Amino acid sequence: MADLGYVFRRIARMDFGRMFKVIGKCHDKSGRNRVSLFFDCIFTGLIYGAGYMDYYQFRMYDMKASEKKTVVTRGVNNTFVRKYNDKASIYKFDDKIKFNEIFNDYLNRDWMALTADNYEDFEQFCKDHHEIIVKPVSLSCGKGIEKIVTVEQDIKALYDRLFKGGQILIEEVADQHDDINAVYPLSVNTLRIVTLGGIVVTALFRIGNGGNVVDNFNHGGMVTRIDINDGIVKWPAIDKDTNVYEIHPYTGHKIIGTRIPLWEESMNLCIEASRKVPEVGYIAWDVCVGKDKPCLIEGNDYPGYDLYQLPVHREGNMGLLPRFKEVISQIESK
Repeated sequence: MADLGYVFRRIARMDFGRMFKVIGKCHDKSGRNRVSLFFDCIFTGLIYGAGYMDYYQFRMYDMKASEKKTVVTRGVNNTFVRKYNDKASIYKFDDKIKFNEIFNDYLNRDWMALTADNYEDFEQFCKDHHEIIVKPVSLSCGKGIEKIVTVEQDIKALYDRLFKGGQILIEEVADQHDDINAVYPLSVNTLRIVTLGGIVVTALFRIGNGGNVVDNFNHGGMVTRIDINDGIVKWPAIDKDTNVYEIHPYTGHKIIGTRIPLWEESMNLCIEASRKVPEVGYIAWDVCVGKDKPCLIEGNDYPGYDLYQLPVHREGNMGLLPRFKEVISQIESK
């Protein structure tokens, strides 16, 4: 059974109006009676720690009890975060500049942070790199990220705009592998590799779409699952609007069957990086597959479990909790 303290805290903060709208969506998808769905949703939350968005997104209304108990729900994910991630150390991941300082050896690209008095350094950076990625340090989910061509820019005006707007993390554009470019060339299409105790649990391939320069799922991107045993994509991609893609609409590239280049190197990069801050043991790493080596983009100390086990990527309608338990068993046996 789920942590009842967590469940009751969630109930106290619940937006019941939104919950009833979600129940309506479940009704539209399944045809089941709304009252039946409501009570099943409540029961699923109490027993499995699932929020109503888990219930909808993971289609738990279409799952048997034996299947529901295999899902990494919000409650289960929070338990992992509390157990494996030391609160006093997570700032090393939340502070993007601190992260780059700690994991500099794994970034495999140039970067700098803007200050009030380093315009000359920024000017030289732009001379060295005709394309840059700028990021705010206080936002997430791809918000505020821009790809900028520096040629023929007024560099001083650009510096002033970025510093004033808080877009102070400046990075060389990661030059991704040709095989990844072939899927979608306008964004850096990152791997999301999840480690627990230095062991790879699962992995995803995030792909941009619609002319966007970011691959983020919440900003028009799509996601599919990678078989961690061989680095091959064996499932279609899906976006936040639940559109399913076997072929990328922008490039016509076939998604199923895509072989991720430098797969072993990418996994090993994340395993090695996980040892830098062992007190934060449950991390979702974002990796760009470069021309000849992987490049670490960032690490997330609260992994987005919602992408792990979307129905289109499940096997036998089962979630990933058994895989997590297998890894935890390996950790505890060391």
